Amino acid sequence: MTGVWIALAALALALVFGGYRRITDGRIRAVATSRQARVDPGRLGAALGRDATFVQFSATVCAPCRSTHRVLSDVVTERPGVTHIDVDAETRLDLVEEFGILRTPTVLLLDSDGIVRHRIVGAARKDEVLNALGRLSARSAA
Repeated sequence: MTGVWIALAALALALVFGGYRRITDGRIRAVATSRQARVDPGRLGAALGRDATFVQFSATVCAPCRSTHRVLSDVVTERPGVTHIDVDAETRLDLVEEFGILRTPTVLLLDSDGIVRHRIVGAARKDEVLNALGRLSARSAA
């Protein structure tokens, strides 16, 4: 009988953790002003976008990375002046450590000056990505 209770407790714990991940994955968080870093385009190996840049940290075995790549590619085709740079987290451990990347996919949203303004951890959601771009554009206009 004890085994049944342990199995039920493990199942309940897995459901709670899965619900937490479903709620938090793909949410965009603004980066605190004191923690904003400037990204050097030379270290990324690509030019930054005129208005904004998505820097996606991915791994080859990461399934959510592929869906995030599709979402960001769609947004970039819809928005001129926005660029998407894909960084292989396995080969660029220097950047992973510098920006505190703990899991993939992680996307950094940079403004036109290369300053990290938003961070997305987990599979990106198109509506939230567009919302973050809108907030970034409003900030630039002000």
